[in-house]
Amino acid sequence: MYSTLIVARMDPGAAADVGRIFQAFDETEMPDLMGTRRRELFSYQGLYFHLQDFDAGDGHERIGQSREDPRFIKISDDLKPFIEAYDPTTWRSPADAMATRFYHWSAR
Repeated sequence: MYSTLIVARMDPGAAADVGRIFQAFDETEMPDLMGTRRRELFSYQGLYFHLQDFDAGDGHERIGQSREDPRFIKISDDLKPFIEAYDPTTWRSPADAMATRFYHWSAR
């Protein structure tokens, strides 16, 4: 399994709106097209954390292929009022907001 964690800024009061936007997106075939197997959203003191698990090895590539899909463009636009880059001076794409895993443990 391949995982990503996006870190950004979000007003804590926007959690319900952001959750509804993702729920509508996740009810389409887009998660399957992207290889998304799990999505979890977290907030903490003005920060937003978006954890996704993908089919092994191809998540990054499949996300890239999905960026041109009108549904991907729509969710990105719908989230703009609620989510902002952690560091707007360096942000060019979601890849610029991805945390780097430096440790992993699994019981399996």
